[in-house]
Amino acid sequence: MPDPRCSCCYDDTFDRRLAEQELRDYRRRGPGRASRALVDALGRGDAKGRTVLDIGAGVGAVHQLLLERGAAAATDVDASRPYLDAAREEAERRGIADRVEFRHGDFVALAPEIKAADLVALDRVVCCYGDVDALVTLAAQRTRRRLGVTLPPDGRIARAVVGLMNAWQWLTRSSFRIYAHPHARVVAAARGAGLEPAGTAAVGMWRLLVFERPILTADSR
Repeated sequence: MPDPRCSCCYDDTFDRRLAEQELRDYRRRGPGRASRALVDALGRGDAKGRTVLDIGAGVGAVHQLLLERGAAAATDVDASRPYLDAAREEAERRGIADRVEFRHGDFVALAPEIKAADLVALDRVVCCYGDVDALVTLAAQRTRRRLGVTLPPDGRIARAVVGLMNAWQWLTRSSFRIYAHPHARVVAAARGAGLEPAGTAAVGMWRLLVFERPILTADSR
């Protein structure tokens, strides 16, 4: 489960300074490689008219790109208020803010209030959340068509690196922790919610997992 001491640590860890720096980098260089790969996977075929749920969206790269590719509307759920504000600012600058709903808070807690979407993104979010089973299950349950997840590689090296990073978090007295969850747990959670694996890829230092719902509802075709 998420550490109860971390109810506000996302605002502290992903603070205004960091959000503003990432927004500047995004405007100068565009989205990172992992985000671009995730958008390509989610939008495969045609994103036109689709709805998007972007969980832990950061400055909003994934849903903004999908909206520019023709998606109809998006919901941005983020536990960091500074990042949510940055995503809203960028959406306004791009003239798409009227197509985005912004929700501040822990997605797992808010999930009962969040509508299902055709395309659901977890872009470098799984590694920031303790209860991977709840996070992926609830995201998958709200996926009508396709779910994309970017996360650290599987294995001992990734866990060792994460361990060193968490040692620093402990030394600096931060409640925030990073996780190298086994990919098998992500797959099991998605499958438990009715999705099936539809591809994997190495994207730089990240891994991309894609899942699809095998029986599409009428409004997701």
